[in-house]
Amino acid sequence: MHYPEYEPETLARHYAMQRRQWMMCPGEGPIVAASIHDGHDLTHEVAERLTLDEALRLREEDPCTYRMTSVADNRITVSVSRFVVDFNRPREKAIYRTPEDAWGLDLWKSPPTAGMVDHALSLYDAFYDELRGYLQEIESRYGFFVVLDLHSYNHKRGGPDAPPEDPKANPDINVGTATLLDRRPWQRLIDRFIDDLRKFDYFGQRLDVRENVKFQGGYMAEWIHRNFKDSACVLSVEFKKIFMDEWKGTVELMLTERLHTMIKSAMPGIENSLLQMGARL
Repeated sequence: MHYPEYEPETLARHYAMQRRQWMMCPGEGPIVAASIHDGHDLTHEVAERLTLDEALRLREEDPCTYRMTSVADNRITVSVSRFVVDFNRPREKAIYRTPEDAWGLDLWKSPPTAGMVDHALSLYDAFYDELRGYLQEIESRYGFFVVLDLHSYNHKRGGPDAPPEDPKANPDINVGTATLLDRRPWQRLIDRFIDDLRKFDYFGQRLDVRENVKFQGGYMAEWIHRNFKDSACVLSVEFKKIFMDEWKGTVELMLTERLHTMIKSAMPGIENSLLQMGARL
């Protein structure tokens, strides 16, 4: 796993925290930041059977989104790789079994055993059980809350020397909101969030920030909206991997930190919008 620009002590803290498959850290305020695809750990059984090398796995994971969760006091971080279990898909699709499940990748030397499947699904069920209680506590304290569901995505799938994919269909930042059951109460908050990101000075330019272009929002957002339909808004934020070389796996810390600052700059707008809705801040 290549993070050449990262300070050793930062990585040490990162991996010390990953003794569990995930962490749901409580804090102050009605904003939660989640990175559920940053995880890179495999179980021994999956590592033995998976055909993918570390670099290929990393390409389909979301490096650096763990760091960006520090924009909020409430943080959800996952250390287990999505190639063990994907918490952002429905339960019946949470284990990648065929190439069609995983971007056409040839995944397995031999299929996952029943024991591997049972273990992965037990993790899945435990994650959502814990998530329910975690969010219920935030709901009870503040009335309304926002979840920043942080992801990143590839835009050079043709190969390391291929041109980037069409920017018209691949914004620098895609904000997914399509899983909201009723958008109307959250309209001003969503508009303010996107506007704040668009206004941010990213090394002398404005990034292309659009809504529901490349991604609509995944299963976790759908689950939260279904279970907290009157109190929660999930903003599924997908960063195009402009902060790293997606084929080499190398990250440019300066670019990552600027994106982190960009998201942080939008926090006051979210809080102000929640206050206007009657949140108990």
